[in-house]
Amino acid sequence: MKRVDDFRLKFGKKELVPIMIGGMGVDISTAALALEAARLGGVGHISDAMILDVSDRRFDTEFVKEKTKIYKHNILNSDKSEVLFNLGRVAEATKLHVGKTMEAKQGDGMVFVNCMEKLSMNAPRDTLQVRLNAALDAGIDGITLSAGLHLGSFALMADNPRFRDAKLGIIVSSVRALQLFLRKTAKLNRLPDFVVIEGPLAGGHLGFGMDWAQYDLATIVAEIAAYLKKEQLDIPLIPAGGIFTGTDAVEFLEKGAAAVQVATRFTVAKECGLPDKVKQEYFTAREENIVVNTVSPTGYPMRMLTSTPALGSGIRPNCESYGYILDGTGSCSYIDAYNAQVALHPNAKASEISVPDKICMCTHMRNYHCWTCGSTTNRLKDTTNQLPDGTYQILSAEHIFKDYQFSVNHEIALPPLP
Repeated sequence: MKRVDDFRLKFGKKELVPIMIGGMGVDISTAALALEAARLGGVGHISDAMILDVSDRRFDTEFVKEKTKIYKHNILNSDKSEVLFNLGRVAEATKLHVGKTMEAKQGDGMVFVNCMEKLSMNAPRDTLQVRLNAALDAGIDGITLSAGLHLGSFALMADNPRFRDAKLGIIVSSVRALQLFLRKTAKLNRLPDFVVIEGPLAGGHLGFGMDWAQYDLATIVAEIAAYLKKEQLDIPLIPAGGIFTGTDAVEFLEKGAAAVQVATRFTVAKECGLPDKVKQEYFTAREENIVVNTVSPTGYPMRMLTSTPALGSGIRPNCESYGYILDGTGSCSYIDAYNAQVALHPNAKASEISVPDKICMCTHMRNYHCWTCGSTTNRLKDTTNQLPDGTYQILSAEHIFKDYQFSVNHEIALPPLP
């Protein structure tokens, strides 16, 4: 019986273990997690979500404090159209995060940055262009475009000296999305180096409507593979979403997939950015605790745990400090939902305001209070040992990676007891 290690992800002459750890933000896919994947010969992601805050945590910069001070006068104003990011600071933070990560890289693998394109930041095109080019300038091995495919992303990087050297890929959930992207970028004569095909069982935001359960990852992968074969295009395909064991991965690799992208099992890795207390929430989750809802202000359905503290929270919009989901007019659906609740309860204290239909993504993701998850999160308890105090043993990224790499028959190797 074949193992994942019997296959290789090929980028030109470079061959890697066909395991890619997905890019989870905000700083859930940490530099430490991505570096472990690279050291072990695979591909790891860091995320550029809320990059200013990530830089402040990693390098003691004060980008968020600086932005808050500039726009402090606007905190009580519902109109956030004047709240803009300093693009120089965005570039600086990106180069710090990416550059320091690349300096620390060891092994034969690669580190990519996951660029969440739905972080429109009140200037969608300008901020995206800065984020992409700063990552390239800082020496990132590759970029994965995610969270809402922007058809013009490649053009925003076309003048960068590393545009044709770095590995550039996209995440899609349908053959139609891939077709649209390829048509839009055809004049650049630059195909994606890889395509991640994210199915309906993935964690976080989904590339589907609330009819997500009607779709199947294997079917979508087959449709995209058939389209590429018809068009005589050789682009590596990387399925993602619900791939819980090495055997799950082999089933896709045997059918021609170049690699698999996995994330859920790494949420409980020692190197993952989630606080240990939150990791225990993931370990103890049951199937009925995992839901897909529409509370995200991005407009996309999102899978999360029902116990997430963000649900129903009525915190004041914190756009002056963050504001990553403000659209091109300075609007966010959470602001509207929050203001509606304030208007309905004019005499309520701030702590008494509850917003049931939307959440403040920026603040809650920054504070690790938005517990997005994959559909297989309820199985995480089966991957480790329960300790005498009732908690579950935190795993190393190396242990999880090698279990994917070498396991057979859907077996999962438990870690040695501490």
